[in-house]
Amino acid sequence: MAKGATAGGNPKLGAKIRRLRRDQGKTQAQLADQLGVSASYLNLIEHNHRKVTVDMLLKLSELFQLDLKDLAEGDESQLMADLMAVLSDDLFEELDLTNTDVRELVSTSPNAAKALLMLHDTYRKSLDDARGLAFQLSEETGDESFPLGGTVAPADMVSDFLQNHSNYFQDLEDEADRVRREIGIIETQSNDSLVDYLKTAHGVTVQTVSHEAGEGFQRRYDPAQKLLQLSPRVDHARRNFQLAHQIGLLSAAPVIDMLLTEGRIREGDVRNLGRVALANYFAAALLMPYQAFLDSARAVRYDIELLQHQYGVSFEQTAQRLTSLNKPGNKGIPLHFLRVDIAGNISKRFSLSGLPIPRHGGACSRWNVYSAFMNPGVIQAQMSYLPDGAGFFCIARTVRKGGIGFGVQSSVFSIGLGCSALYAGEMIYSDGIDLDNRDRAFGIGVHCRICDRMDCGQRASPPVHQRFRVDENVRGLSPYAYAGWPHHHRELGGTR
Repeated sequence: MAKGATAGGNPKLGAKIRRLRRDQGKTQAQLADQLGVSASYLNLIEHNHRKVTVDMLLKLSELFQLDLKDLAEGDESQLMADLMAVLSDDLFEELDLTNTDVRELVSTSPNAAKALLMLHDTYRKSLDDARGLAFQLSEETGDESFPLGGTVAPADMVSDFLQNHSNYFQDLEDEADRVRREIGIIETQSNDSLVDYLKTAHGVTVQTVSHEAGEGFQRRYDPAQKLLQLSPRVDHARRNFQLAHQIGLLSAAPVIDMLLTEGRIREGDVRNLGRVALANYFAAALLMPYQAFLDSARAVRYDIELLQHQYGVSFEQTAQRLTSLNKPGNKGIPLHFLRVDIAGNISKRFSLSGLPIPRHGGACSRWNVYSAFMNPGVIQAQMSYLPDGAGFFCIARTVRKGGIGFGVQSSVFSIGLGCSALYAGEMIYSDGIDLDNRDRAFGIGVHCRICDRMDCGQRASPPVHQRFRVDENVRGLSPYAYAGWPHHHRELGGTR
């Protein structure tokens, strides 16, 4: 980007600048003087009415002693989107809330915003439990073990935990480095150093079961017998990852439990799911060492298929490892990652790019992570813009998960990975795409309930923050949009 250009990829930068200024106890006049601008101009920037130049970004990163990518990435975007989705519930309709109200809460009191999010999660869970119990009673099942009482879904709690840590855990990186050194000095008895390490360090025997016995699982560990069984129906990349995962559960157990305790992840299903997530993190760090992997990623400009071939891992494992390159002072591109199935269910989500990924329900159907199902195995690239002007470069490709062999059932998922438009040129997939031509880019939303795009032919439901009427005599691109659509409406994003 040329000097003096504007960093237009993140329209929510103003709130971050305002919070950083307040944290240091500076007035607008004081910070404006340090930046060489007027206080009124800084006020416009803080309210996202003026874009921030690259020169100013450099000055801000120096003043606040932050990495430039730390300053440029929109870490509030996901919380903002989650809260908007919550407040689009009919429960809050009479409050007549706007985006300005929500943005102010997120920027000034992020912990209060998270508390509201947790309360709504619990409310939803309680409501679902009550409905389930009512159904059971109506069916006269007599099952008294049905759980009643709301708790946030374990997967959501673990996802929030990873998001709050920017998917980076230095303690696990250090543990992976330690184990890698230990593996290097062990006298190998076979051609598999991971198997030898499990035997030498933990007394664990690794056994590959028969094809018949290997159906239905990839890895199965018996702590009493210290026996790790692997299915022969998994490919080499997943086999190595499962070995590294088990090493993480054994070698890094104290560190994993410490991190979960510090993150207030309670015992039970949530804790177990957290252990799985952090053991997966450890496995990726063991097989793809941080500095070597980051150097490789930069050298090949984030070519995922080259990286997976170099490190002997899968496409999904490679993509997820790229999202964890967030070491302060030595970061990769701030990325988002999501995994969806063909029904639109999101099973994994993480975002440092500023793209808000829905917490509940499916995302915008115009995202290429969904169209990837139409061309299985082919990487698709997409330049897209949200209604607020934030631009994103995204790639997507399907992956098949399941066992190897004829007749073995498998599942197909789509993996989405992307970054702010600010970093699009650093990814090889952007070659040949006119990144500056908005007319050729896709107009996307987050999901229909909070999207302003009324002229979208794929709109599945009307936005809750706009007044509309359906005219039976006119058909537009959707039942909720038609020629001559009135422009005066209340937005959950501007003025009343």
